[in-house]
Amino acid sequence: MRRLTPLTVFVLSAFGWIVVLTALWSQVSAWTSYPVGVLSHMALEQGAPMWIRQATVTPGNIEVDTAVSVPVPEQGGRRGELTVEANPARYAYGLPIFLALLFAARGKGLGWRAVAGWALLLPGQAFSLTMSLLMQIVMAAQTNIRLLRVSQWQMEAIIYGYQLGSLVLPTLVPILLWLWLDRRFVQDVLVRGWRDSLAPSAPPQS
Repeated sequence: MRRLTPLTVFVLSAFGWIVVLTALWSQVSAWTSYPVGVLSHMALEQGAPMWIRQATVTPGNIEVDTAVSVPVPEQGGRRGELTVEANPARYAYGLPIFLALLFAARGKGLGWRAVAGWALLLPGQAFSLTMSLLMQIVMAAQTNIRLLRVSQWQMEAIIYGYQLGSLVLPTLVPILLWLWLDRRFVQDVLVRGWRDSLAPSAPPQS
């Protein structure tokens, strides 16, 4: 029976850990992602003070009261101030991905790297959450730059930031962070395994 290579063992182990840790994370994600909501709250107040009246962060939710006035169809077209909300965990699922890669590599200093990785993931997750909330405001105002009191380039920056934060950062950042924290394992196992897979096999002996 052919023996599994270290690269194959790592891939299988990482997949298994992702399944297990994602299930566990879903039970505690409201608390592990709470700092994401806090950071997003701070970013909104500092970055969009002309829109934000108040933001309330609770485990599993952030609610933002805005100064943006939009039509309310249920009230005969009268206008009301917009409120948006989101679940911070929606953009924090990179944590179980990062931990799965970390556990599969089985390197030294697992505890401190797990905590450091969780902390280092927070800014990117907060960016994604902030862009999602801003995008909700933009869409509710029907991208009306006069109503929103912003310039065209600011509108486009929010749209591109939302795309980056929703499609790229949640999965890319945890992988890049793991590659950096476990770079010795990456060099010794992943890079070497990849090179070995590209090497031509020895011809059969006659």
